[in-house]
Amino acid sequence: MATYLDFEYKIKFIQEDIVSAQVRHDDAALVALKDQLEAEVSNIFNNLSPFQQLQLARHLDRPYALDYINLLMRDKYEIHGDRHFRDDAAILCYIGYIGDEKVVVIGEQKGRGTKNKIKRNFGMPHPEGYRKALRAAKLAEKFKIPLLMFVDTPGAYPGIGAEERNQSEAIARNLLELSALNTQTISVVIGEGGSGGALAIGVADRFAMMRYSVFSVISPEGCSAILWNDPAKAEVATNAMKITSGDLKKLNLIDDVIDEPLIGAHRDKESAANAIKNYFLAELKELRKMSDEERMEQRYKKLTGVGAYSE
Repeated sequence: MATYLDFEYKIKFIQEDIVSAQVRHDDAALVALKDQLEAEVSNIFNNLSPFQQLQLARHLDRPYALDYINLLMRDKYEIHGDRHFRDDAAILCYIGYIGDEKVVVIGEQKGRGTKNKIKRNFGMPHPEGYRKALRAAKLAEKFKIPLLMFVDTPGAYPGIGAEERNQSEAIARNLLELSALNTQTISVVIGEGGSGGALAIGVADRFAMMRYSVFSVISPEGCSAILWNDPAKAEVATNAMKITSGDLKKLNLIDDVIDEPLIGAHRDKESAANAIKNYFLAELKELRKMSDEERMEQRYKKLTGVGAYSE
């Protein structure tokens, strides 16, 4: 069954009425209800607060990396393991085709259902996950294959084992290596981009966010716990942190906002996947117009310009 957030309940009732009208073959009521649904969706989703956008980014029905991989890729083959310790299921690596383009795709996967969430460690990668991602990225560089990355994690796993295997070094290594990777790279935040766990696969020629995704150095709950010793003030923290795609675009911290369906990717997965596909192919075409030197110089200027200001 579909999950509805508090502010989506009017939409739920209208959709139930539409189903009822379809069963009754009441065409007049169906037309009126569809118009009502369109108006309600426009009213709700054009006036979302930052906290509501955070809720959408974490929505249980929102497409995860594997959903997009299955919708976008054909003739795909999964790459496993970091060749040092083990295979981390919180990071997915695939090689295959998007349209006519051969591509390597890396994604963070949260998982659905108790068993799968535990398998995927709730989307929190261990060091070996980031090392697997780097292995796949180096493969893309070796064979001059474009790289697409899907960011969706509350953060890197902070457990004892992860720290023993040097979590911070794995993330830092990815930042260094991806910044110098000599192939076209595009990274997209599809849900929740949290802390260094998101940055580790977020360095790219183009860095974009889905309309209802978020990207932040810490979760709002963590921020409110530190500042006010009260995780319940997460909504206040969300409003202050500027973590939505619109805010980050205004601050020039991301390149683009991908227009997923107004009603949200969780209600129209195929259209959301097509939006990502169209963005990826269009930006890849633009990147190929540049020489390697021009592209690398543009990436360097973008990365070193983050946080720059003038008085």
